[in-house]
Amino acid sequence: MVNKYFIKTALIFVFCFFQIQQSFSESKQKPNIVIIMTDQQFADAMSCVMGNDYLSTPNMDLLAEKGVRFTKAYAPNPLCLPMRTSMATGLFPHQTEVLTNNNKKIKATEYSFLGKIFKDAGYETGYFGKWHIALKEEEKEIHGFDTMFPKSNLDAEPAIDFIKQDHKKPFLAVASFLSPHEICQWARKEELPGGPISELPALENLPPLKTNFGIPQNETDVMAFMRESYHANRRFPVGEYTNADWRRLAWGYNRLIERADDFVGEITTAIKESGQEENTIVVFLSDHGDCAGSHHWNQKTVFYDESARVPLIVKWEGVTKKGTSNVLVNTGIDMIPTLCDFAGIDIPDGLPGKSMKAPILDKTPNWKRDFIVSENHMVQGDPVDEKALQPFGRMIRSTNYKYCIYSEGEERESLVDMQFDPGEMVNQAKNPVYKKVLEQHRSFLKEHAEESKDKIALEMLNEL
Repeated sequence: MVNKYFIKTALIFVFCFFQIQQSFSESKQKPNIVIIMTDQQFADAMSCVMGNDYLSTPNMDLLAEKGVRFTKAYAPNPLCLPMRTSMATGLFPHQTEVLTNNNKKIKATEYSFLGKIFKDAGYETGYFGKWHIALKEEEKEIHGFDTMFPKSNLDAEPAIDFIKQDHKKPFLAVASFLSPHEICQWARKEELPGGPISELPALENLPPLKTNFGIPQNETDVMAFMRESYHANRRFPVGEYTNADWRRLAWGYNRLIERADDFVGEITTAIKESGQEENTIVVFLSDHGDCAGSHHWNQKTVFYDESARVPLIVKWEGVTKKGTSNVLVNTGIDMIPTLCDFAGIDIPDGLPGKSMKAPILDKTPNWKRDFIVSENHMVQGDPVDEKALQPFGRMIRSTNYKYCIYSEGEERESLVDMQFDPGEMVNQAKNPVYKKVLEQHRSFLKEHAEESKDKIALEMLNEL
């Protein structure tokens, strides 16, 4: 006679075994996620958007061909540290109190972090390349990325090695590359990280001046001042640029984007060669853009589209829609909710962002968003005529309009009709035809500021 305790023990063992098997199977079914991030790339700076007369990005183009490209994706703050910290925490820059590149540390224990969320959900996690988050790379117990190569800004090999490993669990990998950020060194006439780029072509073969190269009509006082202030800064010496110099800058920027495209190709090839392409979500984006001559401006920080609007492509082979989406995206606050949604992970409480899963899968009948918000704090300018400003700004982007407000100046608001003026050449804030639109966008910002406890935005509105 079989011992009844033996039977009971065996049944328990079998039950546990199948539970473990089921858990492992479910874990394996979760998608891998690879985030490829460039640095300082404008949304339209890809040959699939602007054509290949002066720029060729075949690897980015292929992602766009196979996935969904968001045409209205904006940085939460068009500057490295604030944006990257926002994406890592899912919070607005004013919530993390990281508004410039000078912030070095945040109150890390108060926040959820992208890597930690996925690690706790059973993912292997790796981060490769430029870090620039307001938290030390060594604090793995907080940020959650177990495998770290934070210095490999111009080398795809560490990320490739991680992707090609024999993973027992799904993985989250971030491959963060420096290019085309080296355009800063180009402006300073310094040696470029990663070595030189090819010799300049003849003037007639350089890209033409941007169609919005001119100064906008009726621009705010602070933007007029800050242009002069930034041009006076010896770190970004473009104040004496000729038209030919601006064209050379644009040419160099394109070459650096092509360098970034090579890295994108190396990562996507590694995913394919690993045999995991059909179970891997690829997210391609940049932290912010670069004006590269638009409105006589180089660098980032400002709310012009060339600075604040970024590439965002999501591709999951055979799953995501193909084509473009014009829904409004904030790449800082929306990343964690979106990736958690795809991975079947509970989204942490209290995050202000929204999952983009529905528009990524082309299921948007009930998906709606009226506006998104971006923030800045312009601190890198030099005094002009002994006057120095470090103004705060807020931007509301709705479907057809862009509204900006600043903490300094007599004329502190701008409103651009993006449908008819995509180059942002005319400020309509004082135009009576747009009075109701202006008031609506003020109310959008007030709604956001009250909900997210943005005291700076409320103060700016109260001072109108």
